[in-house]
Amino acid sequence: MADDSATQRGGQLKPLGAGTQLANELRNAIDSTPIFRDLTRGEVDTLAGYMQAYLAEKGAKIFAEGQKGECLYLMLDGKVDLYKDVGGSPSKKIHTVRAGKTMGEMSLLDGLPYSATAMAVEPTRLLLMTKPRFDKLAKEQPVICLKLVKGLAWLMSLRLRQTTGILLDHLE
Repeated sequence: MADDSATQRGGQLKPLGAGTQLANELRNAIDSTPIFRDLTRGEVDTLAGYMQAYLAEKGAKIFAEGQKGECLYLMLDGKVDLYKDVGGSPSKKIHTVRAGKTMGEMSLLDGLPYSATAMAVEPTRLLLMTKPRFDKLAKEQPVICLKLVKGLAWLMSLRLRQTTGILLDHLE
């Protein structure tokens, strides 16, 4: 399937191969990634077949705020900082993403632009699921896709609750 995200990012990500080559590492990452908690070992192996592995060298821009969103990124190792544009001022660091965590989840589901910029702080290996591969998963493996969507909904609900708590702190 021709959906090479690295090409769309100006070559800032180096292809490492199919996700199936890293299935053991995917299983280990999934142990610490709540959105995958309902998947069986066999389902994880199947899911890996819909993902591609990439390397982001230190300083590589993985995606940019405002760029059309299309991928879920699962970090196998490394560290990525997320930055938010603050209108003319230098971008503000809002979060650091570490191994076993995901980013880009909302864009995978809604196709809207990324809400932040992601920059690799150190060499980082990522597994990507693009929107076309996600749609293919939905058609070919609906049970696995449903479990993934439930996990994504749980994660977004958790983040919304956290954001609401932070907002309340600023309103007082």
